[in-house]
Amino acid sequence: MSTSSQTTNSKLHRILLTGAAGGLGKVLRERLRPFAEILRLSDIAAIAPSEGAHEEVVSCDLSDKAAVHGLVEGCDAIVHLGGVSVERPFEEILEANIKGVFNVYEAARRHGVKRVVFASSNHVIGFHKQSERLDASAQRRPDGYYGLSKSFGEDVAQFYFDRYGIETVSIRIGSSFPEPLNRRMMSTWLSYRDLTSLIEKSIFTPGVKHTIVYGMSANRDVWWDNSAAAHLGFVPQDTSEVFRDKVEAQPPVAPTDPNAIYQGGAFTAQGPFGDQ
Repeated sequence: MSTSSQTTNSKLHRILLTGAAGGLGKVLRERLRPFAEILRLSDIAAIAPSEGAHEEVVSCDLSDKAAVHGLVEGCDAIVHLGGVSVERPFEEILEANIKGVFNVYEAARRHGVKRVVFASSNHVIGFHKQSERLDASAQRRPDGYYGLSKSFGEDVAQFYFDRYGIETVSIRIGSSFPEPLNRRMMSTWLSYRDLTSLIEKSIFTPGVKHTIVYGMSANRDVWWDNSAAAHLGFVPQDTSEVFRDKVEAQPPVAPTDPNAIYQGGAFTAQGPFGDQ
């Protein structure tokens, strides 16, 4: 990747999008097209067939090291969304999210990929109270096995930059949906337009080293400070305020509800799994 300033019209030859069959993967399949001549789409789940020469569809289990190495070959950058995206038993998280992220970075090292956009999560800091305002240096307080796996992924990203010079932007995604679903998401909401813009900045901004950025729109009541990621030039365009009346028409949340206390909301109360 060139270290010169990139424009919104810049294109790489091939970008890999993992987790392409997931909710955000389906959204980004269309939105990442302007950024690459070829978009390689991958998931363990079924993906709709490629729509032309600008797309490649490759089925891959992220816990399969050899398969991931084949998947990454020939790519210029990786947008890594793949893995379990909700709280699940540790064994499931281990295969997709922990082995998977290690395999992706090892493959990047072997094939000379120098830029990764890692879909981290607000659940890395989920046990902080909603009354706190956090920046990228805040103590990590994962709220479950899923949050632990994303915290591990951020450590992997830092290690692979320090050791091998692979640059990563770790996006601690808040809540990226068409609209916020509840009061908590009024603070954590990230519009699809702002997500796309943030990923574009994460791919093309030179010299990011390992940058941690909170994925949120320009919401009124925010818990996160992105000043440490100002070099990305990300300026969100949308706000959850347009949905406030609709969300506040919902029944109020009890003050003892995790959704009213913790930044990670309900994730802080899920599990343990398998207890009799």
